[in-house]
Amino acid sequence: MQYMLLIYESEASFGKMSEQERGAIFGEYMKLTEDIRKSGNFVAGAPLRPTPTATTVRVRAGKRLTTDGPFAETKEQLGGYYLVEAKDLDEAIAIAARIPSARVGSIEVRPVMAMNG
Repeated sequence: MQYMLLIYESEASFGKMSEQERGAIFGEYMKLTEDIRKSGNFVAGAPLRPTPTATTVRVRAGKRLTTDGPFAETKEQLGGYYLVEAKDLDEAIAIAARIPSARVGSIEVRPVMAMNG
């Protein structure tokens, strides 16, 4: 089964890190990605650009409305994701716990609904 691992972290806290600290975390992400590729769990994954680059789209009464930024103000922002193949929720949670941002933010683990047809 596929699981989406949504990575939430404070952009402000990340921005306060030194280049060396950010580089160390980036290295951890690269190692994790390499490990889950080798194990066959990796399907896709990528970091997201910061929330000021986001656009939210709504359609109301047939009219498209766009606003800058994310839909909601939160203390943690969606910063990236992994899409993984896991035998069950326990395995997906074990992978999520290895994501570096789990130490300072949170990882939402959500099963992907299979669409047949």
